[in-house]
Amino acid sequence: MDTPHDRTTAHQATVNQATVEIDSPERMTELGRRLAKLLRPGDLVMLTGELGAGKTTLTRGLGEGLGVRGAVTSPTFVIARVHPSLVDGPPLVHVDAYRLGGGLDEMEDLDLDVSLPDSVVVVEWGDGKVEELTDDRLHVLIHRVVGDTDDDRRTVVLNGIGARWAGEDLRLS
Repeated sequence: MDTPHDRTTAHQATVNQATVEIDSPERMTELGRRLAKLLRPGDLVMLTGELGAGKTTLTRGLGEGLGVRGAVTSPTFVIARVHPSLVDGPPLVHVDAYRLGGGLDEMEDLDLDVSLPDSVVVVEWGDGKVEELTDDRLHVLIHRVVGDTDDDRRTVVLNGIGARWAGEDLRLS
């Protein structure tokens, strides 16, 4: 069955894709640390996955890899957190759009368009809400076994969209 997360339109064509199998929260954090080495100021990373899929765990790894200040935790109730760099790199802006109902109009209050050029912006639950911020983005889909299970296995699909991601090796090997 086709889901909104699986469709791309002509102006959002995926130009680069890789799939990574993850078997533990520690490996998800490590994936974030490895992915952080590819990120630079102006990058938008959209994270999509079920509750408990590992979006915040991946973002924690991104924060560690970017060398930012503060513990990276879910910003669900504050909507967004800014983590300044401790190593002269870009700050990490971590957004949880789960509670935001509208599209970009509702996101404008967060001034992400102002933060984006100088920061790495990671948006959980951003589908249909932040795509218009930039033509270039990394869309990370995290698939997990659903239901009452302790299964830590995840399939992570990295979709590089736009010219920015055309030459990147997303296999992270």
